[in-house]
Amino acid sequence: MEALLDSCLQQRRPTVLVVGDIMCDTYLWGKVSRISPEAPVPIFESTERRQVLGGAANVAANLRALECDVRLLGVIGADATGRCVREQLHEQGIADTWLVQDETRPTTEKTRLIASQQQLLRLDYESQTPLSPSLVSQVLQSVEPLMRDIDGVVCSDYRKGVCIPALLEPLFTMAHAAGHPIFVDPKAQDFSRYRGATVLTPNLEEVERASGIMVSDEGALTLAVERLLQQSQARALLVTRGKDGMTLFHPPHAPVHIPTRAREVFDVTGAGDTVIATFSMAVLCGLPLVDAAYLANVAAGIVVGKLGTTTVLPEELRTTLRAGDAFGQRKVLQRSELAVALQHRRQQGERIVFTNGCFDLLHVGHIQYLQQARAMGECLVVALNDDAAVRLLKGEKRPLLPQDDRARLLAALACVDYVTIFSAATPLALIEFLRPHILVKGGDYTLDTVVGRKEVEAYGGEVRIVPYVSGVSTTGIIDSVITRYGAGVDHV
Repeated sequence: MEALLDSCLQQRRPTVLVVGDIMCDTYLWGKVSRISPEAPVPIFESTERRQVLGGAANVAANLRALECDVRLLGVIGADATGRCVREQLHEQGIADTWLVQDETRPTTEKTRLIASQQQLLRLDYESQTPLSPSLVSQVLQSVEPLMRDIDGVVCSDYRKGVCIPALLEPLFTMAHAAGHPIFVDPKAQDFSRYRGATVLTPNLEEVERASGIMVSDEGALTLAVERLLQQSQARALLVTRGKDGMTLFHPPHAPVHIPTRAREVFDVTGAGDTVIATFSMAVLCGLPLVDAAYLANVAAGIVVGKLGTTTVLPEELRTTLRAGDAFGQRKVLQRSELAVALQHRRQQGERIVFTNGCFDLLHVGHIQYLQQARAMGECLVVALNDDAAVRLLKGEKRPLLPQDDRARLLAALACVDYVTIFSAATPLALIEFLRPHILVKGGDYTLDTVVGRKEVEAYGGEVRIVPYVSGVSTTGIIDSVITRYGAGVDHV
């Protein structure tokens, strides 16, 4: 899958027209520590305010983060929120040239109050009134010249009055005439308004509402999707199913289910925007629908692990694929890659065990030590001293094996999940960065001499000592070889 991602990124970046309901997502961070004397309600003390792009604007932001060229077409109000949207677009390199301003409606704003990483309340300020005929005409006049310069169309419908038949029908007609695929994130109850779309990306609730079928099993889902495919005449439906992943229906082929691993979901806000942005980008870069769906599933897994409306970067996708969270099997990782891999392990409820050392000339004592460490959790990280650090610790004649060879030997062990090479004199900075649940050291240490003990215990982690196998050491092996072979050691 990493090769498929690279093939996308090496292509000419597609230019995508995003049409839909533009929003501003406002986050108020704070705390709740007392009850109001005026009424039995909690008092929210706001400490921070942040505004980000939402709705169709978030789709555009996700496409731009994936290095696509974006043309965003939608309606905003003549208000401070609309001005904030324009500023956010400029910051992300997205032109506001094609935004239409409506003096009669507010810019849609969703304000979320968050305390202790939990969303307490959402306030919506919006109008769901359909666009007037004059505004529809104004939008369509902007679309026509864009059709020559784009590769595809993404429609982000949040039922705020923009994606109405009077707009979509001529828009789809122009796209078909230009040979452009159309991707729709649908919210309408009647999918016939999306007739002519290439792919729709509804979630399970939207499938049930639009089809009128309660999805209680796979058979019911298939029946519901068949009805919606007939209504919309779409080529395919990619149904997002929350913790159960997503399923691609693309007749005449059999449905393809893409499971997601169990993970802690911090925030699903904007996950559908990330899915349609990643999926459309991949298809427009030439990937088959199935491969594009797999890539979108990986992106969704990344974005729900973040708090708030946000985007996914190509490097995050690549790192996740390499780290083995989705498809890759690499064990030797850079620090930044390891952080992403461990984030997903934590989201699956796994305990992270950390140890470090030189591991120069791997022997049975090392292996037994690592096996015991791995048994304490579900994921063992070994931090390996680089060659320069080993020379400082062990002397100028060490290491016997270079760091890359030592890392590969450790990675070959079934009990080791990840290996990372570090150059600092101690692993303290790495421990603070990775925050393992359990820090393990060998029997020649006491709790008082373990580097990182104070820091690990401060955030609720544990420090454990594992006894070494007596009589086994690298130094002992070296001495034994010299004793047995003497000057002939070079020929062993």
